[in-house]
Amino acid sequence: MKDIMDLHTHTVASGHAYSTLYEMAKSASEKGLSLMGSTDHAPKMPGTCNEFYFINFKVIPRTLYGVHILMGAELNILDYSGRVDLSDGLLEKLDYAIASIHEPCYENGTMAQNTSAYIGAIENPHVKIIGHPDDSRFPADYDTLVSAAARNHTLLEVNSSSLHPLSARMNARENYQVMLDLCRHYGASVIVNSDAHIEADVGNHTRALELLDEISFPRDLIVNSSLDRLLPYIPKLEAYL
Repeated sequence: MKDIMDLHTHTVASGHAYSTLYEMAKSASEKGLSLMGSTDHAPKMPGTCNEFYFINFKVIPRTLYGVHILMGAELNILDYSGRVDLSDGLLEKLDYAIASIHEPCYENGTMAQNTSAYIGAIENPHVKIIGHPDDSRFPADYDTLVSAAARNHTLLEVNSSSLHPLSARMNARENYQVMLDLCRHYGASVIVNSDAHIEADVGNHTRALELLDEISFPRDLIVNSSLDRLLPYIPKLEAYL
């Protein structure tokens, strides 16, 4: 499958990543990507940047090394209502936002509570992608999750990093098989991302693409092949094309 984008990457600003924005963009260019999104962790993640980091993206060139650049954030889902850790005013300044559950920022609940947290994030109009919804440490009802994503026109992420043998996320492969079968049923689109924390991993979608191939997941439900396919989900992209 043609794969021209990676919209979940982290720079040194996230605190536990190891490359600069320019290093990440150069790596994206060398790997033939057309689009890279930078999504450093929002403020509730220990060690990450202050919220002021997210207010000055206007100074950043939106083409680096021939690659279109989007500037977003990976938000932390904070509670069972789906509340996130940047205000609406700041979220409006971003090109897009990913919302994810992270252990340091979220008190694990029942399956119903965790599902409610995801649904609240999905219903936030600033959230365009649900990050790594694949971890059995935070069990969720995938039927409810996927149907809500389809209904709200929110992308579900297939996170290649989750499929790494050393990933802390539990049962990601098995959970993705369930989720992707439901995506096929509901017509919910997905995006494949690297979750790169170093330039070498930008665009590294090998494990995720292998899984999608293995289950013969419909190509028309994967947005990675075309900027036009992504545009309805992230309308601000149009300003940089």
